[in-house]
Amino acid sequence: MHEAHSPFCLPWVDSPRGRYLLGWEQQQVDLLVADMFGFNALQVGLCDVDYLRANRMRYRLRAGFGDQCRGVAVLAAVEELPFATQSLDLVVLPHVLEFSSHPHQVLREVERILLPEGQVVITGFNPFSLWGVRRALAGNLGEAPWSGQYLSTVRLRDWFSLLGFELRSSRVGCYAPPVRTEHWLRRWAFMEAVGTWAWPFAGGAYVMHAVKRVQGMRLITPAWRNGKRRKAMVPVAHKVRRN
Repeated sequence: MHEAHSPFCLPWVDSPRGRYLLGWEQQQVDLLVADMFGFNALQVGLCDVDYLRANRMRYRLRAGFGDQCRGVAVLAAVEELPFATQSLDLVVLPHVLEFSSHPHQVLREVERILLPEGQVVITGFNPFSLWGVRRALAGNLGEAPWSGQYLSTVRLRDWFSLLGFELRSSRVGCYAPPVRTEHWLRRWAFMEAVGTWAWPFAGGAYVMHAVKRVQGMRLITPAWRNGKRRKAMVPVAHKVRRN
């Protein structure tokens, strides 16, 4: 099994465009997870940022992968998460799928470890955006975060449907181009308001929230009539042969 490699334990997190994009994402995730209840929550990847800070579940863990994330509760291959089946109420995947060799398998693992009605929150780069164009220009020579295989929200919707998840919300933001400096990010700040109504699908990042649905089971019994039911429950009497 190929192991995912997270680029977000690198200095990119503290760069101006890193702070810009991750700041928007964390605001959106805060709003989502603040009202999610249960006992066990897990964040996988992006170990330098606490996406569970607004959540109030009793046990909140962070799991890292690759050789760059240290000091977390769990180190594991993201395609084979070391958690029991149906043991977690919430899983947050910040930029994990796009840097995994088997993103669909990662979602399968999330479906396995989530309880029925458990929730998953995913953040990712939008390939249909200025950030996606920047990645395309970088090609295979790009460094983090341009080295990922960006997944569209349409593809993730399909995967959710196949795995039995119900999409609850999808938000897109970060319309400014991925310029390097704080100065130019401020100059492009007007793009946030314009992009929200002019091209709402073309933000640089998205946050998606889905719930694991389990098809209800109902025991089907024979339609006994009352008389037949009573008759069936009467013990069979032994016949006595008379001489």
